[in-house]
Amino acid sequence: MFTHLNKPFWLIFFGGDILYVNEESKIGYYAVIPSTVLFNEELKSNEKLLYAVITALANKEGYCYASNNYLADLFNSKAHTISNWISHLNKLNFVYVDLIRNNKNEIIQRRIYINDIPYVTKMTYPYTIKMSEGMSQKRQDNNINIKIDRLFNYIIKKESENPENMTSVQEVKFMEILEKLELNYTEELLKIFTEDNIEKLKIIIYALKDLSISNRSILLNRATREKLIYVYDNCKNKQEEYQDTSKEINNFFEYYYISLIKELEKAR
Repeated sequence: MFTHLNKPFWLIFFGGDILYVNEESKIGYYAVIPSTVLFNEELKSNEKLLYAVITALANKEGYCYASNNYLADLFNSKAHTISNWISHLNKLNFVYVDLIRNNKNEIIQRRIYINDIPYVTKMTYPYTIKMSEGMSQKRQDNNINIKIDRLFNYIIKKESENPENMTSVQEVKFMEILEKLELNYTEELLKIFTEDNIEKLKIIIYALKDLSISNRSILLNRATREKLIYVYDNCKNKQEEYQDTSKEINNFFEYYYISLIKELEKAR
């Protein structure tokens, strides 16, 4: 058992990686330390452990939204220390931090993604551990798929209220982006779309929504239909290429979202 945390974790060695499993919920609360993190000489021991905890907390939503205070309590540390650790992980490209703001430009949430994307980072360490797949992965996939479908139905079919709880200003901005990129299709027009193209449209729209309310929304000025589709198709090819390998892509939306950001960041 690992005792540096205020809550118990068990260590399981699996190949070149270490799997941390929370004692209270062994099915859905796992954490991974890849060998590239574990043996990185630039990282402190607690930064490596923090990386593992972030992967555990990101297991449900695809990202970790825990505050510095929450993590500080878990590590019996200070909030500013946690902030420094996260900044260092971000600097070394092991995590990706998104700051979500409201219409007053106030930060309302921080999202920490595990940056394990070979397409954008050229890292080749394995993220997937077969024994950790199953119920927890299915819950994560189902959760994001439900959100994607709800937003799509809201935009295209004008069903119910905004499922993403965007402010009116954020929603107007988002709809303007869809119109600019000519992605505001009618339900009638979508009837001639193939299922694959509808799925592509759903993923792209949800990625644009997430990006539009993040601290990187300015990147949308560089977005084009062609670039959105290019990155999507590239990610799909990688998904097929990495299937049943150590680099297998489990969360396609997260893979696409981070890949898109990286592509827009390097655009001129």
